[in-house]
Amino acid sequence: MKLPVYVYGHPVLRKKAAEITPAYPQLEQLLVDMWETMKSDGVGLAAPQVGLSIRLFVIDASPFAEDFPEAEGFRQVFINPVMLEQKGEDEKFNEGCLSLPGIREDIVRKNSIRIKFFDEQFKEHCEEYHGIRARIIQHEYDHLEGKLFIDYLSPVKRRLLKSRLDAIRNGKIEVKYKIKLP
Repeated sequence: MKLPVYVYGHPVLRKKAAEITPAYPQLEQLLVDMWETMKSDGVGLAAPQVGLSIRLFVIDASPFAEDFPEAEGFRQVFINPVMLEQKGEDEKFNEGCLSLPGIREDIVRKNSIRIKFFDEQFKEHCEEYHGIRARIIQHEYDHLEGKLFIDYLSPVKRRLLKSRLDAIRNGKIEVKYKIKLP
């Protein structure tokens, strides 16, 4: 079932998410629903974006495979992730977000990360990711920390986006997926 995506202005997007255990209620169904919801228009989806302040996100980078071959087949569940390191070169990339429909901005992030997380079987992993994989993970991880990509913009740039952000908050937007207003 496609879940509504919580959009800019909703408090759940600014809250630091809590860890979960393998006994989290209906986790398997939640993952199915998150995969289905993400297909709307995204390559990643964090639990806060569907109204749950828990440390969980899913990624399917396949839509980027034409431009980034390393994205092919990259489909992963991240539960209780801990960012261990962000390193390497700063790279700029035009990011968007299901919770900020219609807004895209160039965001600078490190091109390499090391992250510890559990998969959907609660098997622990400690992995390094580079390039587009690292970028998507950092974007989704930020959601668990109560951050949005617009937080990386200068105050001037954010002021320029104010009317568009207000439109999102007030539901004066058109999207192809269900949304939940603040």
